[in-house]
Amino acid sequence: MLPAAARLRRSEDFRVVLRRGSRAGRRRLVVHALTTDPSEAADAPSAARAGFVVSKAVGNSVVRHRVSRRLRHLVSARLGTLPAGTALVVRALPPSSTASSAELGSDLDAALRRLGLLSSRRPAGDVPRPTRPADAAPDHGSAV
Repeated sequence: MLPAAARLRRSEDFRVVLRRGSRAGRRRLVVHALTTDPSEAADAPSAARAGFVVSKAVGNSVVRHRVSRRLRHLVSARLGTLPAGTALVVRALPPSSTASSAELGSDLDAALRRLGLLSSRRPAGDVPRPTRPADAAPDHGSAV
């Protein structure tokens, strides 16, 4: 669960993030982010905050609440890594209703990386494949 200080609550806050922030879309969700410099405004919160939009297009109330809980859990785990003064709005798209938490998490991470809010390090189990130069001739074995 997100602490009260980490939540966007007012419709005006949502509106500002949606209109002035950057956006990164994925198959199951769209992330809007607005980062403000905490030193610019005295009333700007220093911690990152997040809000969620899960419309009826996603599904009935049971499905919408399940998607909201999953997104809230995923964002709360990443909120501490975001820059201070960042406001996120995560909007669920209809395919999120059948997605697993892992799929939602990978979409969220990809969107945050695209917005420059998450480091682009590879996951621990992901090993890059070796590449060969494009101009090198293929090796068909050597004749001895």
